[in-house]
Amino acid sequence: MITSVFTLRRLGLIAGLGVVFTLSSCVSPYYGGPNQRVGGVLGAATGALAGAVIGNQSDRPLEGAAIGGVVGALAGSALGDVQDE
Repeated sequence: MITSVFTLRRLGLIAGLGVVFTLSSCVSPYYGGPNQRVGGVLGAATGALAGAVIGNQSDRPLEGAAIGGVVGALAGSALGDVQDE
């Protein structure tokens, strides 16, 4: 029973990260500059990782990864946009 829980958690984490990465790659409909796109993807990855670690402390790593990924993508995209200007 324990292995099935870990398998479902791992599957959920992979699916959640896949959604975050997919949505973060569509940062701007107007084809932002290279720094904006890279910043969005790197921010999503870093935010998802940090969110999963922090969320794991309260037994909610998937929610932490999702929230961290979204916040990281927005922050990375904004910083990259500033560098492109």
